[in-house]
Formats: sequence, structure tokens, C-alpha cells
Amino acid sequence: MNPKIFILTVTTIVALSTLSFMGYAKAAPNLPCSTAKLIVPWKAGGGTHVLFSIYEKTIQKMGLKPRLKVVTISGQGGNKGAKEAAKAKPDGCTLFAIHQSAFTSHLNGRINFHYNAFDPVALLTDTPDIIGASAKAPWKNFKDFQAGVKANPGTVATGATFGSTSQFTWLLLEKKTGMKFKFVPFDGTRQRMTALLSGAISLGGLNVASGRKYIESGELKAYAIAAEKRDPALPDLPTLKEMGVDMVFSLKRGVVAPKGTPKDVIDMWANVMKKASEDPDLLKQMKAKGTGIQWIGPEGYQSWIDASYTEFKGIADEMGWGK
Repeated sequence: MNPKIFILTVTTIVALSTLSFMGYAKAAPNLPCSTAKLIVPWKAGGGTHVLFSIYEKTIQKMGLKPRLKVVTISGQGGNKGAKEAAKAKPDGCTLFAIHQSAFTSHLNGRINFHYNAFDPVALLTDTPDIIGASAKAPWKNFKDFQAGVKANPGTVATGATFGSTSQFTWLLLEKKTGMKFKFVPFDGTRQRMTALLSGAISLGGLNVASGRKYIESGELKAYAIAAEKRDPALPDLPTLKEMGVDMVFSLKRGVVAPKGTPKDVIDMWANVMKKASEDPDLLKQMKAKGTGIQWIGPEGYQSWIDASYTEFKGIADEMGWGK
């Protein structure tokens, strides 16, 4: 996937976001709750939960009212939580943590909405995918891995949440390399990690947030990272481009609100997320987890959503998803 096509220029998006915030009203709206919930649609301990828990703690330190609490509603590959968030009152008391699995689930026909059921608040983090494997996997490096899978197409057990980005990464890798994997379904990152660590599956997607300690300890293997450049947290891990595969893919996590949430409420939460994203301790923690921070406000986030959906749909159509 060409990142120049797939992702709008960050400079342009940030400019749009800055302009949208020039008219931000300093007087915060009065919300009908003492604690607002941020729904994370995956189990506790996964990458998304870990990262948004850092945001939660940072925002709580600000002493704002209402307080913000992360609530996990797992199941259906993230779709159970999405349904719960979409039907919530658009009063600012419910927010939803989202990434591109909203596209893949929709394009697979597993759910009849995606980002279009929500109003964008802020795009926050950027976490590149890692091509990971069990320590029991027989391949020492990416070239051995690629040759081994090609020699045994459709037989190597590969963990993924069906209809989510964890599967999309491997489907994209199939398209780019000619490899074919045998997909084994898991409901979330933690289950997949457990299976990888036990050797029940050979392959599974990782990221620095969820996999670094296991990679460094040798409990898991990592063959390449789907980023433009090597990650400073894992400097010895080559990029897919270095391995001859023209592929870049990362999770772009953000926050949205139920459709119809008033603009002043959207702007309030977007501003809260902006302040949290500038917190030195949050930035330090995110860096340690291999996650970049690039706050983008409501208008710029919507522009990214529109462009990204077009690109995802194009790839899904090529792969015959939803048919």
C-alpha cells in the first residue's frame, strides 16, 4: 500500500485541524454526567486498551469535570463495543476508541456501519504493525519465513481477528508477496498473544506496545515492521521495505462520539485530547511503547476518514470482501 496515497499529508490535516480550533469556545459545555466513559471495544491488556489507559490517567490528572473512564466492551472483533457506542446518547458522556478495523468489519459485511455512525473527535496515535511469530516457528529471518510459507501455501497457522486489521495486515502481505496463510480466529490481541506464546499458532501480528518485551526476551520472534523507518524501540528489526516488500501499515487510533453530538461538546473533548497529547509524561510512555502521537482535530480527522475509507474499499473490492 502506498502511504502517500493511503494517508493524507499530515501537514495538510494538521492545518485543517488548527483552523477548526480557532473558533473554539473556552466555556466548557455542561454535560449530564459526572463521569464520561470511553468505550474500548477489545479486552483489557490489548494494545488499544493499554494506550487509551495512558490517556485516561493523563486526563484524570487534569482534574476535569466530567471525569473520563475507560470501559472495555469486548466481543465480535470490536463490533460489540461499536454497537454499544453507536446507540449511546449523543450528549458527550460516551466516547468511542476506534481504528481501521471499523473499515474492515464493515467491508466484510460483519457490521452495517463504520466511522459514519460517529462524529470525529480527534485522531491520536500511530502504531506500525510487526510481522510476528512464535518462538517455535522454524524460520530465523524474513527471507526464510517467506520461502517457508511459499513452500507450504495455506498451511501455516496465522492468528487474526477475522474482519479486523489484524487479518487485513496478513491479507495485504499475501497480495504483496504471493504468500498464503491459514487463518485461525481470535477475538482480540490477548488471546492471539497467548496462542503465539504457547506455540499453538505459528504467526500473528504484533506491535511494539503489546510485543516488545516478548521479542526482546526471545519468547516471540519478529521478522519485519510495516513502517517507513525502523522503530527506535527495536532498532535491529528491519522494515518490510528493507526486505523488498513495498508495504506500510499502521493502526491509527482515535476517538469519536455518537452521531449528533453537539459541536461544542466535540470541540471540548478534542481540546482535552489535544492537551493530553502534549503531556510530557504521556509522550514518554507512548514513545516507550513504539507509538507515535499526532493529534488531529475533528475536521482534519474527517478528511483522513474519507480518504482512508476510499483506499480500504478499493483494496477490499480487489480481494472480494463482502461478496
